[in-house]
Amino acid sequence: MKDFIIPDDRDMGTPARTGNPVTLTIDGFEVTVPEGTSVLRAAAEIGIQIPKLCASDNLEAFGSCRLCAVEIEGRRGTPASCTTPVAQGMVVDTNSAKVRKIRKGVMELYISDHPLDCLTCAANGDCELQDMAGAVGLRDVRYKAPENRGLANHFEARNTSGETNPEWLPKDDSNPYFSYDPSKCIVCNRCVRACEEVQGTFALTIAGRGFDSRVSAGGAGDDFLSSDCVSCGACVQACPTATLQEKSVIEMGTPDRSVVTTCAYCGVGCSFKAELQGDELVRMVPYKHGKANRGHSCVKGRFAYGYANHRDRILNPMIRDTIEEPWREVSWDEALTFAANRLRGLQDKYGKKSIGVITSSRCTNEETFLVQKLTRAVFGNNNTDTCARVCHSPTGYGLGQTFGTSAGTQDFDSVEQTDVVIVIGANPTDGHPVFASRLKKRLRAGAKLIVIDPRRIDLVKSAHIEAAHHLALTPGTNVAVVTALAHVIVTEGLMDEAFIRERCDWDAFQVYAEFVSDARHSPEATQFLTGVPAEELRAAARTFARGGNGAIYYGLGVTEHSQGSTTVMGIANLAMLTGNIGRPGVGVNPLRGQNNVQGSCDMGSFPHELPGYRHVKLPEVREIFETTWGVQIDPEPGLRIPNMLDAAVEGSFKGLYCQGEDILQSDPDTKHVAAGLAAMECVIVHDLFLNETANYAHVFLPGSTFLEKDGTFTNAERRINRVRRVMAPKNGYADWEVTQLLANAMGAGWTYTHPSQIMDEIAATTPSFAGVDYALLEEKGSIQWPCNEDHPEGTPLMHVDGFVRGKGRFIVTEYVATDEKTGPRFPLLLTTGRILSQYNVGAQTRRTDNVVWHDGDVLEIHPHDAENRGLNDGDWVRLASRSGETTLKAKVTDRVSPGVVYTTFHHPDTQANVITTDYSDWATNCPEYKVTAVQVSPSNGPTDWQEDYAAQAERSRRILPAAE
Repeated sequence: MKDFIIPDDRDMGTPARTGNPVTLTIDGFEVTVPEGTSVLRAAAEIGIQIPKLCASDNLEAFGSCRLCAVEIEGRRGTPASCTTPVAQGMVVDTNSAKVRKIRKGVMELYISDHPLDCLTCAANGDCELQDMAGAVGLRDVRYKAPENRGLANHFEARNTSGETNPEWLPKDDSNPYFSYDPSKCIVCNRCVRACEEVQGTFALTIAGRGFDSRVSAGGAGDDFLSSDCVSCGACVQACPTATLQEKSVIEMGTPDRSVVTTCAYCGVGCSFKAELQGDELVRMVPYKHGKANRGHSCVKGRFAYGYANHRDRILNPMIRDTIEEPWREVSWDEALTFAANRLRGLQDKYGKKSIGVITSSRCTNEETFLVQKLTRAVFGNNNTDTCARVCHSPTGYGLGQTFGTSAGTQDFDSVEQTDVVIVIGANPTDGHPVFASRLKKRLRAGAKLIVIDPRRIDLVKSAHIEAAHHLALTPGTNVAVVTALAHVIVTEGLMDEAFIRERCDWDAFQVYAEFVSDARHSPEATQFLTGVPAEELRAAARTFARGGNGAIYYGLGVTEHSQGSTTVMGIANLAMLTGNIGRPGVGVNPLRGQNNVQGSCDMGSFPHELPGYRHVKLPEVREIFETTWGVQIDPEPGLRIPNMLDAAVEGSFKGLYCQGEDILQSDPDTKHVAAGLAAMECVIVHDLFLNETANYAHVFLPGSTFLEKDGTFTNAERRINRVRRVMAPKNGYADWEVTQLLANAMGAGWTYTHPSQIMDEIAATTPSFAGVDYALLEEKGSIQWPCNEDHPEGTPLMHVDGFVRGKGRFIVTEYVATDEKTGPRFPLLLTTGRILSQYNVGAQTRRTDNVVWHDGDVLEIHPHDAENRGLNDGDWVRLASRSGETTLKAKVTDRVSPGVVYTTFHHPDTQANVITTDYSDWATNCPEYKVTAVQVSPSNGPTDWQEDYAAQAERSRRILPAAE
């Protein structure tokens, strides 16, 4: 397999343009570029590097530094090449004596107010100011201080007489990941523009005028930590000097090599350059050629990788006979033999279906494929499930029923061509921030936004954006709201009839149209149920139907309901009704929560499906794998995660291999999960840390981070991205190797030597991956499945000429109220979600400096509900449901509506899921996290259950060498 060659990574100065070709001459060389291209970029295209400081190819031209001045035949003066568009026949001179003199003078002015500490500066060797000084030939600075007086500057704290310099400002080290040193700022505005144009937060500005101009984060009393800065790192990446600098570079030095890999946090799938010094990771820099993130990042992917070296990480295998005993560190051979004997013993005693696996949405496609293969080819059953069970399993079912495939329809670039966006049950600025930045950029350009969410998320209104409509529905009424939107579209004749007749099942549409036209589905009839005013809902429906290209993005606020699958089908109905399928700027787009949750589903992690979403009952499908694997595959679907736990309590399910998931913290009804795990006789946890599930484990197999392995992730847009090994596994093995060792300890005889061989097997057995191999991924950078003979370079947009299932299928979406209801004992509704700085159960992000922003879960409660209960902001409160109770601090806010409370689930000491119930989606068993009837009351501290849980967790984490 050939090495990945990083494409041309030069900064071209200004963004690329599209348009008619224009030919001009630069320094005697002809060049043809698209209309609208800057002279600066045109020169770069033929290898002529015009000096620049304020220009960057991810920012619009600004023209402030004047270093890129050129001469143009027939024009007066020396215009800035970054702001000058090309013209047919233009003749440009980039290196005349006149412009050389101007550039040297400009650079001399910059250097006169800059500290000359290059040898000790953290940016030494990686400083554009240093590079440009060399490029223009600056060798001396003529500006000298007047006699007996100092030269005004911003970099000396005191003058030669010891007097304080009023222009000097101290370094701002408030942010845990980067510093701001005003003394080195050249006021190029790149950081401010990156915050505005790329991130869309508008946290930075230029304060003062002229010589007093300085970058400012927020108001006069703010520093970077207290400001609106979200620590995405765009400003740091844009800075041409050491003004904004990663603290890791300051401490460790300039990196000397890089490896392109893929982030292991959310489902956006950002590409990064892992920059190293030797084998030590110095920083993660967003990769400009990454097709999912286009050179942008968030605080997690950019900075929160320190968990890989955290002291809590377990690097040696451990075993114990019972969960009451302390752990014993053992060799890999002993641990694997112990695990294999336990599992085989359980099958001999209780039957071959008494054990199973849970695959990880944080591991690679190749690793997930092997885990589901382990249960089917080695255990001899289909007891495999994944975290998608508790997040996006309704997506698979709902889109499969309506469109014929279980994935989103677009790529992320598509949002740049949308005209109206529905965001329902998702909070992109916190859960998928890089996509949110791209969405906000489109909204600032004029697209309209409809938010359907019980909570006022940031997209409803923030800097320079505001939703056209916010439908603040009552939790649990998604189906009623979506059906009411369809009612307006159908009864007002706003549907795209031509699209429906050509692309959809007309008979099914007529049945659906008759159903949805019923007056009981009108906004007026449903407003008292949903809490959404009828006129607001009607206006939103008209906006979407009439607005041009319409795209729908949704998250767990759609799927994690008792009618999650129904809502997904309702969303698909809306897209088909309005003809918003099969072209750029439209589509149905699930925002996946974890980095490889799409891939884990693709790889056959569900108990009823083999890889590629093909039912295990089909003999022709089983034959493919039976021939490849040389085993018989059970035709009966296996157990889902909730079924595994129920069967464990009943006594028939006895053993579990859980790779990279923490079901005790992430799954609903914590007490039931704990009871199920406690009833098992062999629980194998394969992870980085002793997580909550490991409290009930008998074998712990240390895992490897994304930095320590090769493989692929598949993101929310079906994009297969390479994960490349940055450093050697600290535990000795990549996760796929550990699974192979366990399989072989049970007699499997697997002989993989590299993940590329596993991908070859995936391609040979899975039609949507048939054309995928590592060579193609190295060539193209990434590929969106399906990739096969019909689509040899992948499929950015799905259902272009027809649906995968043939004709799109409209499905009746009858609203059925959840069984979880409020009442006198539990009058409030709890819904849950995420926060920007934390990820999932927090196992990774809690072990980084991200805890500066969120060190514990809090309960958001409306001022009205807080006042009725005598609660103030910051008070400890008791949160109780029919399932259990916990305590946490209150945050009084009008982000939530009266009657609704909200919390996150990132911290195990809160264990928010002890509150959630076992109600679930009717089709997939996806838990109903988003609707739990609760009561909130004052509290003095942790509940008895929390104290008991903490004590049990402490006992379960004893390790003998530490205890002896």
